[in-house]
Amino acid sequence: MVQYKWVALSNTTLGTLMASIDSTIVMIALPAIFRGINIDPFSSFQYMLWILFGYSVVTATLLVTFGRLSDMFGRVRLYNLGFAIFTVGSILCSITPNQGDAGAIELILFRIIQGIGGAFLFANSAAIITDVFPSNERGKALGINQISFLAGSMIGLVLGGILAIYDWRLVFLVSVPVGLVGTGWSYLKLKEVGTIRRNQKIDIWGNIAFGGGLTLVLAGFIYGLVPYGNSTMGWGDPWVIASLVAGAGLLVAFPFIERHVPEPMFRLELFKIRAFSTGNLAGLLSSMSRGGVMIMLIILLQGIWLPLHGYSFDSTPFWAGIFMIPMSIGFILTGPISGWLSDKHGARILATLGMLISAVAFAGFALLPANFDYLSFAAILFLMGIGGGIFASPNMASIMNSVPAEHRGAASGMRATIQNSAMTISMAVFFTIIIVSLSGSLPAALSAAVTSAGAPVQLAQIFSATPATGALFASFLGYNPVATMLQTLPQSLVSSIPKATLDFLTGSTFFPNAISSPFMIALREAFIIGAIMCVLAAVCSALRGGKYVYEEQKRTEKA
Repeated sequence: MVQYKWVALSNTTLGTLMASIDSTIVMIALPAIFRGINIDPFSSFQYMLWILFGYSVVTATLLVTFGRLSDMFGRVRLYNLGFAIFTVGSILCSITPNQGDAGAIELILFRIIQGIGGAFLFANSAAIITDVFPSNERGKALGINQISFLAGSMIGLVLGGILAIYDWRLVFLVSVPVGLVGTGWSYLKLKEVGTIRRNQKIDIWGNIAFGGGLTLVLAGFIYGLVPYGNSTMGWGDPWVIASLVAGAGLLVAFPFIERHVPEPMFRLELFKIRAFSTGNLAGLLSSMSRGGVMIMLIILLQGIWLPLHGYSFDSTPFWAGIFMIPMSIGFILTGPISGWLSDKHGARILATLGMLISAVAFAGFALLPANFDYLSFAAILFLMGIGGGIFASPNMASIMNSVPAEHRGAASGMRATIQNSAMTISMAVFFTIIIVSLSGSLPAALSAAVTSAGAPVQLAQIFSATPATGALFASFLGYNPVATMLQTLPQSLVSSIPKATLDFLTGSTFFPNAISSPFMIALREAFIIGAIMCVLAAVCSALRGGKYVYEEQKRTEKA
């Protein structure tokens, strides 16, 4: 068992690393993917959002169900199946046969298959580790596993930029060798050692209410970002409203359903355990604060800072991933140490400290100007990574230690669902904050900037009607927003612009300078909200109580 626990940790860490890399690798590679399948991103927001968010939506929706099934049929069995499904999904993504709308739909479907495999991996990895490691080593082991999740998220940003330079299909093909090796390794070496409760019934109505409700809510958030009619966003779209209302209704009905079925999928009684409930609430708030910050910082780098420092728009996706590395370094340095310390002293102090450090990092970001000094930016990124590393491992260990062995699969799925759902919703909320703020100030700012550059009045009027969504997604996808907008205008109007003015408008500094002031106002609002959530997460962590291990508590009670 001593040797096997390291085999289990190595394989589950590889699986988590691979799945987390794939959750962010498309974020940087989207421009190459859209060019590869011949899709115009400015008229296909819904495709971009589903390729970006579809993986996490599917994963979040299925985690609880898969965690519950693993308690019934075996965590290792379903984990192995997840490795195989994920590998098949990666192969399908890399060979997407069609282009245009058909190619985009195929790619979304294949990403959903990847998400199904990823859900099996995420739902069971923590439970498998908890099964094989004693309580005095779980924090360290889960810390290593958690590092792979965060490290994979950052590696995906860099790797996506590198591979997209050569061929967008490599973005998905890179997972195939790892998936094949990991699948074979897991089927050969992993064995079931956890407590399995067979002969249980599947909670059909609970699955429908929870899975359907969460899917509708997350889909509503995604389509709320798509322009509707004359509005820059889709929150007034009747379908979005209906999706959110119906989804919320199903989620409200879900706990009532769970109280009346003999074998519920969602173990509500686990929330009576103080360490479990406060740990998950702290994790929810932490994920809500962090889920959108990465994408917002990437947009800040791609749309403003990198162009101002001489980087071409088409190279900014790659360099944005490189410049985000200090956050990963901070997390990697503190994750195992905090997990090891939590094994000895419990999670309360460490998790609380981690969230307070993260709140300070958010405040630091809020104080930065648009054209910041990179060393200051890197220092704050590093500090945020340290805060996340100090929090994540102890919090996860605290949650997993607090539940009975026979419910570890369900508990792991519940924890991962809360985290992944919060991250997806967070991205939608942060996007909304930015777009709403920009919609009120960006058109006037662009119009004034175009006028001061000596462009015709007609051009300034056109720019005053520029949708914030288009400008924001253009910078995110590595396009020059001004050059892209000029391509859509009558050639007679463009040719009337003096060459010097045209060169200035399409240069690397005009758009960043024009957008920087309204964008930073909106971004600071998002950072302040993030800081508040981190403080609330710290309060929840402080309320979790001392070190609590379910098995040890039961032995004490019997004695």
